[in-house]
Amino acid sequence: MVAEAPGSARLLLAPNVVHLAPESAVFTAMKEGWARQQPARFLKASTIEPRLRLINRFEVFTGLYPWQWTPADGEAFIAHLRSGANPIRMSTARTYEVTITLFVEYLLDRRYGWVDTCRERFGQTPQVVFHEANSVVHTLEYEGDPRRRPLTYDEVQALFQQPMPGRPRSADTGERGR
Repeated sequence: MVAEAPGSARLLLAPNVVHLAPESAVFTAMKEGWARQQPARFLKASTIEPRLRLINRFEVFTGLYPWQWTPADGEAFIAHLRSGANPIRMSTARTYEVTITLFVEYLLDRRYGWVDTCRERFGQTPQVVFHEANSVVHTLEYEGDPRRRPLTYDEVQALFQQPMPGRPRSADTGERGR
């Protein structure tokens, strides 16, 4: 007998229970299953909890459940967050896209049974939300605030080749004084 994968639909949804709000129950079970699956990859609560909050935020934004999400929903979510008085940075948008993609990949992984569960209960299945054509492209090595970027190799070399203040170079050897 093969054990069920942690986070599988069969472990989280009892087959003989009829929920008053089946959509909400399945979505809650999906998030709980994903949360159970992530520690197997050595992820800590400090990583898992913000990911779950983002998934909740995306669900609230769309007003839809994961088996109803489309690429257009993902695009609208990121566009919304990039507009307004406090737009998110490109690196944050990429992180959000990756997090939503990881959640959807978990749902689409046949080992967990969410595709069959959604098809049986709702007649729809989850689909890829972010793909190559609608994701933020990683084009630059560093995309954060340019005032806080890491030094390049040449800049580090130039920094260490400067004489230290208050320490004269030795005239005989051409090296710094000791």
